[in-house]
Amino acid sequence: MKSFEQVAEFHGHSCPGLAFGYRVALAGMREMGSDSISEDEEIVAIVENDSCAVDAIQAIVGCTFGKGNLIFRDFGKQVYTFLKRPSGEAVRISVDFRTPEETGEEKELWKRYSEGDRSEEVLRAVHDRKAKKMQAILGAPDDELMKIEKMRLELPPEAKIYASVRCGFCGEKVAEPKARLRQGKIACIPCFERE
Repeated sequence: MKSFEQVAEFHGHSCPGLAFGYRVALAGMREMGSDSISEDEEIVAIVENDSCAVDAIQAIVGCTFGKGNLIFRDFGKQVYTFLKRPSGEAVRISVDFRTPEETGEEKELWKRYSEGDRSEEVLRAVHDRKAKKMQAILGAPDDELMKIEKMRLELPPEAKIYASVRCGFCGEKVAEPKARLRQGKIACIPCFERE
């Protein structure tokens, strides 16, 4: 299993969102009874946000868009569901962490940061706050960090490979089901939507 440092290297930096994803991915693998990365589609991850956490899931679980075993549902929720093929066994994990209360000074410095202040004082405070939050996330017991629910779900269809057709406007290839018809010619979506 990859360390948090290895996951941060994959992601490009360490942050609280990545720490959540790391903990969720480890719990998902444990609950699925797996200790190795998904080489194909034996584990499917359904993620309900597009945060830094998803990179940890890719790195730890091995679910990716390219393999077709990472499904994105844009609900803006810190919820992650892992399904095992072919059984349909699943575990749904929702992050339920209560961040330690910020002081008035921390709130003021964060407000300044969100308004564009990048002074040394503000950057140091933001960095320190993120580091404390990451430590809290990485060290919290599972039951203080997340809710884990085992279930059985209907499996999503396996990834499909589609034939490519050539756009009659830009000449680029497009997956056949994504092609449109414009002025009697095959069109990719961007060329179809062009005025």
